[in-house]
Amino acid sequence: MSFGLWEDLKGVVAMADAERIASKQKQISISEFFEKNKHFLGFDTLQRAVITAVKEAVDNSLDACEEARIPPDIKVEINRLEGDRLELICQDNGPGIPRDSVENVFGKFLLGSRFHAIRQTRGQQGIGITGVVMYAQLTTGSKTHVVSKIASDSSAVHVDLGLDTRKNRATKSNERRDVWFEDGEEVEHGLKIRTVMRAKYQRGRQSVHQYLRMTSIVNPHATIKLTVRNREGEIIDEGHWIRTTERLPREVEEIKPHPHGIHLGQLQRMLKEAEERKLTSFLRHNFSGVSMRAAREILELSELDEGRTPVRVKADEAQSMIDAFQKVKLLAPPTDCLSPIEEILIKKGLSKAIDSRFASTVTRKPTVSQGQPFQIEVGLVFGGDLAAEGPIEVLRFANRVPLMYQQGGCLLTKALESVDWKRYGLDQPGGRGLPKGPAAVLIHLASTNVQFTSEAKEAVADNEEVFEEIRRAMLEVGRGLRNHLKKSSQRKKAQEKFDLINIILPEISRKSSEMLGREEPDLAPVITRIMNAVFLEDEVVWNKETKQTDCSITVYNYTARARAYTLLAKWPEGEGVRIAENPRGGRKETTGLWAWRLDTLDPGQSAEIHFSVDGLSRGDWTESEIFFRGNGEIIGATKIDEKLLDEMRKIEALAAAEAEHAKAAEIGSMDRLAERAEPVEAAIPEAAESNEEAKEPVQADPVAPAAEVIPANDDWFGMKDGGAE
Repeated sequence: MSFGLWEDLKGVVAMADAERIASKQKQISISEFFEKNKHFLGFDTLQRAVITAVKEAVDNSLDACEEARIPPDIKVEINRLEGDRLELICQDNGPGIPRDSVENVFGKFLLGSRFHAIRQTRGQQGIGITGVVMYAQLTTGSKTHVVSKIASDSSAVHVDLGLDTRKNRATKSNERRDVWFEDGEEVEHGLKIRTVMRAKYQRGRQSVHQYLRMTSIVNPHATIKLTVRNREGEIIDEGHWIRTTERLPREVEEIKPHPHGIHLGQLQRMLKEAEERKLTSFLRHNFSGVSMRAAREILELSELDEGRTPVRVKADEAQSMIDAFQKVKLLAPPTDCLSPIEEILIKKGLSKAIDSRFASTVTRKPTVSQGQPFQIEVGLVFGGDLAAEGPIEVLRFANRVPLMYQQGGCLLTKALESVDWKRYGLDQPGGRGLPKGPAAVLIHLASTNVQFTSEAKEAVADNEEVFEEIRRAMLEVGRGLRNHLKKSSQRKKAQEKFDLINIILPEISRKSSEMLGREEPDLAPVITRIMNAVFLEDEVVWNKETKQTDCSITVYNYTARARAYTLLAKWPEGEGVRIAENPRGGRKETTGLWAWRLDTLDPGQSAEIHFSVDGLSRGDWTESEIFFRGNGEIIGATKIDEKLLDEMRKIEALAAAEAEHAKAAEIGSMDRLAERAEPVEAAIPEAAESNEEAKEPVQADPVAPAAEVIPANDDWFGMKDGGAE
């Protein structure tokens, strides 16, 4: 055989092998992928399977109720069946799902209304409840029964759903319409699902009971009920968490992407799909934080003409725009896309799940990481029925969803462990790791784009900006705990001393006077010299008649000379909340802090301050924090840090200026109505730009909102800390 013929034969064999290998290549559907990799969705063990299923159903119910502005009533029922099978039933009073949408919601992966929306939501991928349908079918071969009723229909839809994994779509059977009754009453609107799966119910910290308990804490507007039965129908576990507020979470607004969070491929797609005729209009209409001034600077740095049509921008030019995004000073994105729990509701949520004596909460100002707004909230409770032995309880949440697993690898836990808790009254062997003591810490991350470590959404991935925000919040609640413990100790000692003096001295005085036949002397000067302290008592109570919260502050001068003080009380100022009655007047120091001047407090005398707050519900505010200015200590109050208070005033002033700037930029965006409006709008950003230049030395991060100018020690009304923290 000639060499050439041999080479040709080898070529034919190689081509045949390539075609044979290529013929084996098959496209796998999304559903098939998740079917073979169900651990990605959280169904990797029988114990976790039931928690994941409940989580997806409850999250959907809460989202639906909030969007329809309905206070949620959610029932979860788990029944043990033969072997390792469980029956799961979840029901809510939400708006229901229209008949034509039921099969898409329950039977198609990666179908959702939130994936492209930049706003805070519990779920985004469109995976959740479809994964439950798939897992039930995969492990028991059973279909998921769905009952859905919308208010405008006279009857409910009853249907059994399965999943065609190859085609990524639902399979329907036994569909019918009928009136829906529960407990003898017709249901007006809502959703109910029933499914059977392989799973194992267990008690403990990683259980359905704990998940629903945590969910009720960060959703105080929801009523949640759990019932678990064994094979004989006996109740073996239950929980009932009743809503503590009728106030629904703030409605979030969808925002446009911010240039600092844009990648090249995303920008190229946006340019290709753009309807605008000019690049200036494209930048201003498709991104948040871009004024006319900023748009022109971006194009100037990119060496692109303002009148260039977006669809004609090439790849290298798009890269130039990406580079320019990082160099131009931009406004921060709007933060109305976030819905924090807020301090009062965090306390109310914690109170219905944890019996404690003290609670310190903080809701940080919204900030930005890589163009994505986020906000941190932390709550710390101490005492009560919390176990004094062992590590504190850590409650982690992302967009109001509990994180049950991978605690050690979660960013939220790492930030908690980075604080030296010994300085705040908790035991922490070695100065690292989780502290020990009768306490629980809640950490909530609200974000438009929570970065998780895996598809199962069990732990938050590392992020330096988020880490620092959590740490700052931890330091603030830690100082609150330390001040509480200090005041409690001071008050206890002073009260013991006061009680002792007021029992023993009067008795000695009476006996001595009887023996000598003289009148009893005035003991006030003697008691004053022995006590030698200024003592403060405060009380916050709910007034049933006026429907207001009354706060009273009393100061006793048990020293030998007159005193003069300014007392400052922290109160829950907010939208719809105001001081209704305040006989002593005083003045506002900053948001949530009111001050009264006590010019002269003579020895042995006392002074009282009373004020009432309107706009709260019973239990919203139960404890005040009191601060003071003046010489000498006040037992029961904390000396205010004037430097930090001044910084807080500056931050609020900058935040107001930022809001005015954003308003001016919004007015300028009206050029969408007509291209001819652009020359007029250009004058608006110029005025705003001068404001930016005035703020620039203070505003370190070109993206961070003004409220993020944070001093080294940001406890604006507490005591300074030394050291690294």
